[in-house]
Amino acid sequence: MTAMADHNKGLRKKKAQISVYLDPDILAMLADHAARRDQPQSMIAEAAIASFLSPDAAERQEAVLAKRLDQLDRRMTRLERDVGIAVESLAVFIRFWLATTPALPEPAAQAARAKAGERYDAFVTALGRRLAKGPKLRQELSEDVGAQSTQADVSMADRAQRSGAGPHDPKIE
Repeated sequence: MTAMADHNKGLRKKKAQISVYLDPDILAMLADHAARRDQPQSMIAEAAIASFLSPDAAERQEAVLAKRLDQLDRRMTRLERDVGIAVESLAVFIRFWLATTPALPEPAAQAARAKAGERYDAFVTALGRRLAKGPKLRQELSEDVGAQSTQADVSMADRAQRSGAGPHDPKIE
């Protein structure tokens, strides 16, 4: 050994060896993690213990928890908005349907009641298929509204060109 190596060896603290009892699942997780990182298990365990015992560990955990709670709060806000929109849409539809659909005469009403069960079963089946694989109505609506908005902008520009008016001319809005 060289003099420099002897000097460096003297400066390093010797690590203490301990025995720890681990649950077999945790030991397997430690072994997998160490193998993926190509690091010794003792180094992974030492880093984990140091992180757990560090004074700022609680602050880091609190920051992570606060971030997650903020995300959940935003999701809940969007969910409340979406449910509100769905309820209002249903109420508007029902009011419109009731206002525009006349009551059926009694012979036709009996035939309609007979057909109602069959139509309801077909509706539930179609709803199940749509929920299982199809795009959500919310996605279709945003795509439809975006496409209609683009088409409206194009047709407004076409009318403006034909009439010689600007796109925001009151004659075409």
